[in-house]
Amino acid sequence: MRKLVIDTAAIKHNLSVIKDRAAGAAVYGVLTGDGGGAGIVPLARLLRAEGIGRFAVCEVKEAEDLRKAGFEDEEILMLRSTTDREELERLVDLNVVCTISSVDTGMALNALAENRSTVVEAHIQVDTGMGFGGFLVGEPEKILLAYRSLPNVALSGIYTQLHAARPNDAEGAQQLRQFGQVLDTIHAAGFETGTVHAAGSFALLHSDGARLDAVRAGSAILGRCRRTKDDRLKTVGYGEVPLTEVRWLPKGHTVGSDRPITLKKPTRVAVLPVGYQNGYGVERLRESGFWAFLRAWRRSRTRTVRIGDQRARLLAPIGATETLLDVTDLKCAAGDLAVFDLDPLYAKGFQVEYR
Repeated sequence: MRKLVIDTAAIKHNLSVIKDRAAGAAVYGVLTGDGGGAGIVPLARLLRAEGIGRFAVCEVKEAEDLRKAGFEDEEILMLRSTTDREELERLVDLNVVCTISSVDTGMALNALAENRSTVVEAHIQVDTGMGFGGFLVGEPEKILLAYRSLPNVALSGIYTQLHAARPNDAEGAQQLRQFGQVLDTIHAAGFETGTVHAAGSFALLHSDGARLDAVRAGSAILGRCRRTKDDRLKTVGYGEVPLTEVRWLPKGHTVGSDRPITLKKPTRVAVLPVGYQNGYGVERLRESGFWAFLRAWRRSRTRTVRIGDQRARLLAPIGATETLLDVTDLKCAAGDLAVFDLDPLYAKGFQVEYR
């Protein structure tokens, strides 16, 4: 059986780093993509046990899964606006904090709340340069219209998203300045902004000025964000599967599929029953360009799989569903457990197990 093992001790360690970096700001546990592949409900339960009481999602079903699992009083923030009436109905039923990113989305939410004789909580989204959605910083009158014209919407927060180009990024700093100007405009008009947040995982780790009232931590929880040498995070999640076959192949035999390799000597090989279709090694597909190719080539040359206390080198490029290992000098047999690095976000066909 293929298992994706989630190391609870590593998650707790990462949470301590996140809380330290947050420096008193509230922490939203971002659970998009089924908790980054770690399972939304078990990850949320672990976060709640460690004192996290605010969560952020991008799909209605994610919010439903949390409420059904007993997260009745915790704040759930929807990080995506919508004008779809069915989605809005479900979000209101689930008592989710909605996102308003435009006059249209605000009016749609307000109309639904008015029709149901209720008040719905929401955060304002501001686009400072990411382009995914939000009121433009150059259109403050539309933002103020949301504060003035939505009587059935309680605006309890405001947020933006920052670039994650590099630590101390000048463009990210400019985004923060623009966001601050929006906040000043709102305050000058006599309105309260509520919870103000801008930092995702990368900005949380690398920009002190982005903390504000709250931060949104997702990939940092699993140690799978864009890492730097001194970030103190631990990588969470690894694969665990039994070897399906171990045998000798003669000199001159070819191995691999898209780029076959001819063996220069008799070689004992083991078959690891996972490949890029299972998410193994797919980080190499996330980059492009010469230097990205060079980094991917170096990773492929140094990538190993642990079998007991031994390390097996990949013999050929990762296949679609199987990968060959060179075990010529190792003691192992079919059925022995192999352990390898695996990003939970891309893992497919694995049973998630917390340890």
